[in-house]
Amino acid sequence: MPNVADAALRRLLDVTVAGTLLVVLAPLLTVLAVLVRATSSGPALFRQTRIGRNCQPFVLLKLRTMRADAPRTGAPITSGADRRITRLGVWLRRTKLDELPQLWNVLRGDMSLVGPRPEVPQYVARYTAAQRAVLLVRPGLTDPASLAWTDEAATLATFREPLRAYAEAVLPRKLALSLAYLERRTVWSDLAIVVRTAAYVARAALPARLRERPT
Repeated sequence: MPNVADAALRRLLDVTVAGTLLVVLAPLLTVLAVLVRATSSGPALFRQTRIGRNCQPFVLLKLRTMRADAPRTGAPITSGADRRITRLGVWLRRTKLDELPQLWNVLRGDMSLVGPRPEVPQYVARYTAAQRAVLLVRPGLTDPASLAWTDEAATLATFREPLRAYAEAVLPRKLALSLAYLERRTVWSDLAIVVRTAAYVARAALPARLRERPT
């Protein structure tokens, strides 16, 4: 049973942090949206139905990183160097900056800063009874599973059947990590995950030569 006080504090932090970041990052989001529109045809935002807390669907927002016709021309997941991904999209995905519009989802209450990543309906339909426990909480921008699978597309590219590998190998492992975290999560551990995620984004945004650690 979720701790009511923790849940209230977590929601307060979600609203405070997401609202502040949306204001502070508004210039960056505007520039990125303009670049998305300028470098490929189509809208700046990508909208997709995901399943949230208590199995409620909601519209998740991202900066568009693929061609506008991508949902009609390929699989719902990407693996390796998917040709549908735009040149700017490669960088946005690596830095996770394409996820910034989800701060609006957090502010609305669809999501939390930390929680299991929301999935599309077709994958949620495959969840076991135990795995469906992730649907008892708000999905998040990040969690330990997100940090463990920062280059999921490259991992999927090593399989002969990426779609099957995602459903049968990758997704169960991610869900296991998320479930294990939910068993021991606190507001303070959530804050630690946010800090780790921010550090990853900052490092990923650096030029490759600066990301390399000295030997």
